[in-house]
Amino acid sequence: MRHAHTVEEVRAAEAALAGQPLMDRAVAGLAATCARLLRERRGRVYGSRVLVLAGSGDNGGDALFAGAALARRGAAVSAVLLSPERAHPGGLAALRATGGQVTVDQNVGLADFSRADLILDGIVGIGGRGGLRPAAAPYASAARRGLLVAVDLPSGVDADTGEVPGAALRADLTVTFGTYKPGLLIDPGAGHAGPVQLVPIGLRPPTAAVQAPQHADLAALLPRPDRESDKYRRGVVGVLAGSERYPGAALLAVAGALHGGAGAVRYLGRPAEEVVRRHPEVLLTSGRVQSWVVGPGSGEDTPDALEIALAAEVPVLVDADGLTELARRGPGALAGRTAPTLLTPHAGEAARLLGGEVTADQVAAARLRYARELAARYGAVVLLKGSSTVVARPDGAVRVNPTGTGWLATAGSGDVLAGLAGALLAAGLPPFDAAPAAAYLHGLAGRLAAAGNRAPGSGVIGTVSDRGEAPITAQEVAAALPAAWRDVTASQGGHQQASTGLGD
Repeated sequence: MRHAHTVEEVRAAEAALAGQPLMDRAVAGLAATCARLLRERRGRVYGSRVLVLAGSGDNGGDALFAGAALARRGAAVSAVLLSPERAHPGGLAALRATGGQVTVDQNVGLADFSRADLILDGIVGIGGRGGLRPAAAPYASAARRGLLVAVDLPSGVDADTGEVPGAALRADLTVTFGTYKPGLLIDPGAGHAGPVQLVPIGLRPPTAAVQAPQHADLAALLPRPDRESDKYRRGVVGVLAGSERYPGAALLAVAGALHGGAGAVRYLGRPAEEVVRRHPEVLLTSGRVQSWVVGPGSGEDTPDALEIALAAEVPVLVDADGLTELARRGPGALAGRTAPTLLTPHAGEAARLLGGEVTADQVAAARLRYARELAARYGAVVLLKGSSTVVARPDGAVRVNPTGTGWLATAGSGDVLAGLAGALLAAGLPPFDAAPAAAYLHGLAGRLAAAGNRAPGSGVIGTVSDRGEAPITAQEVAAALPAAWRDVTASQGGHQQASTGLGD
């Protein structure tokens, strides 16, 4: 599990290690990464043009010290000071001692920005709030040809939330120190961070409220049948989905459940004949279920379907049309339920669940905040879908999904996810485990399907690109779920990380 800590937690952990060379460790890791990037890009460090964008305090100091280390290896290093009166004195002296050039002229800085081979973004550290200041804002939109490496966090991104309230730099790689920060894992901040490399510096922060699972975490969670298993031990999912207008939603939710490990699927809905034609395993009779999935494409049947599901003493997943009906009824509709509830909205549905107090765009821009607010308001686990899926518990604990591809933005993809999560609930996983596990498998299945079932990857979080991928359908995502399951559970160690592009 990757742990992401708030600025306050990081500061407290640093204070506990007062007197230890934390900056030296951070700079060594940053400089080594930059040297590696230059060797990969140009074949050598010597003669490379490096620009340091140095703000105030330790973040600017890290960048200046790293620039000095690269200068000692023969790079031509220049620095532009964004806050000259508050530049880190030690870092500034180190750079000048190695022959580095320093300017406060932003026109010179912007010219160097356009031609540097590598740029170190040390403008604003993790304590920055409110977007870039006017002097730094032009760098967020200026043209460049070189790689941009963010020091701890891209300038302009809120470390605690991932919110981007104004102009922000967009990094090719972020080198973060000691621990991950929530803003590096949650969009829109994650989209500005690029791949994230963690440099350990000896911090020992407390257990984090924001976490991102890895292959090993999923392998430990996913249910495995034994010789004594039957369909009820594996879990029977009840699906209340689909309508005459949206029959495909039923087919896809059922496919997600069947490929997601369900022992059986019991379907109650209008396009029953089409469902059983496509999936002859499906049960069309009433009977025992261990979870309900309600809402995908359920149309005019939604009020009755939601009533049936919420009255049951089993876990219930509410999606799509079910969420619209729940928003109409309000949080009181879940009052008195003793069994768990999992809500799976996208940003627009989340805005409706919040009573129209915010727009879908506002939810997407502050995903962490609104996922937590929804979970607290409804007393349910919330899986907020989107470019970075956020799963929140009513007590504020959060898990962020690191897998996925933009090709998952296709009709029916959410129906597959709902069925998959319902299967994991039926197998006995609590919602705060079932939801991130489903999101992880769904994202990985999307990647595998888009890559033609080749497992792309590298070794640093976020490094898998969309190159070599192709458009996919929701049916292909469902069909790739067994391959994703095997990829997670087949082995431990390097192969698993390489297959998803997830590093330590």
